[in-house]
Amino acid sequence: MSRPTGRVLTLLELLQSGGTRTIAELAGRLGVDGRTVRRYVDHLIDLDVPVEAVRGRYGGYRLAPGYRLPPLMLNDDEALAVLLGLVAGRRAGPAPVTGTASETAAAKIRRVLPAHLARRLDAVLESLDFTEPHGALAAPDAAVLLTLADAVRHHRPVTIKYTGRDGRRSERALHPYGIVAHSGRWYVTGSDPGIEEDRTFRLDRIADARTLPGTFDPPTGPDPAQRLVTGFATAAYRHEVTLRIHGTPDQIRAHLPAAVATLEKPEPEPDSESEPEQLPGPGSRSPDAVERWLLVELRAERLDWLPPVLAALDRPFVIERPGELRELVAQFADRLARRARGDVTGTGDQRPSDGR
Repeated sequence: MSRPTGRVLTLLELLQSGGTRTIAELAGRLGVDGRTVRRYVDHLIDLDVPVEAVRGRYGGYRLAPGYRLPPLMLNDDEALAVLLGLVAGRRAGPAPVTGTASETAAAKIRRVLPAHLARRLDAVLESLDFTEPHGALAAPDAAVLLTLADAVRHHRPVTIKYTGRDGRRSERALHPYGIVAHSGRWYVTGSDPGIEEDRTFRLDRIADARTLPGTFDPPTGPDPAQRLVTGFATAAYRHEVTLRIHGTPDQIRAHLPAAVATLEKPEPEPDSESEPEQLPGPGSRSPDAVERWLLVELRAERLDWLPPVLAALDRPFVIERPGELRELVAQFADRLARRARGDVTGTGDQRPSDGR
């Protein structure tokens, strides 16, 4: 690419960053004089790029809306941000046209990327996993994400500088298995090579990531997204809760998702013999659609949110532990019963006004 052509493209990139750029500012950034800047602007206008002049003391040049999209100049971080947004949008897009448009847009961007950046972005896209559709995702640091994605792709160990939820900073070694988007955040799942236990780290809490020499063998079994939600459901918290709930997995998961609770295989009905296994036949329902007693386990720092969840679930349940939860559920049920009768005295509630 000749130097004048390169400067014209640099001018376009500067104008695309937004706002009005003075001739002096553009001349300084391009290393040319004001007359040459004007000539470069004329080149862009000849290419149907809608550049308009702004007169006055703070005048200069800016991009105006045009009848078609001008060539876009994206740096590495911007290209990564666009591709991640397209991938996330394709996961959450409700209309088929959304998925088609995002796929073609991503293909166009990837086709014109420099080879070294294309390889790194491919590593990111191959490493991503999602637990469920979700809205906007917090943007991770591009350098951290690219390094971890490359390590996932090539099974390379890494060291990360991490800030825990208690604010303490540490440096950790990690064998990364995958990168997962969950509930508006990005996570990397892997194992601690020192103790060989699964670990999950939020990307927005990683200040730096560096690849280490060597490789590791990725584990078999659950995928990174399943490891993430299982880790959340079994994390160490103050209370360990065990319930038996009569219903289908879908009914329970609607209120206690996989990131909150684990479901075990169906248990026999309380005080009754085990249900005989039924062979599937015409018109028979899937085993997952049959209401039966399921063992539900979860961990929580607080218990006060569980009584309303169990009430909303509206299924028969038995609290095996802790006893404190039984008392909270009883108190919650008593408050609901009194409020249903209109008795709100002594509870801190205010009686509704009669308008007088």
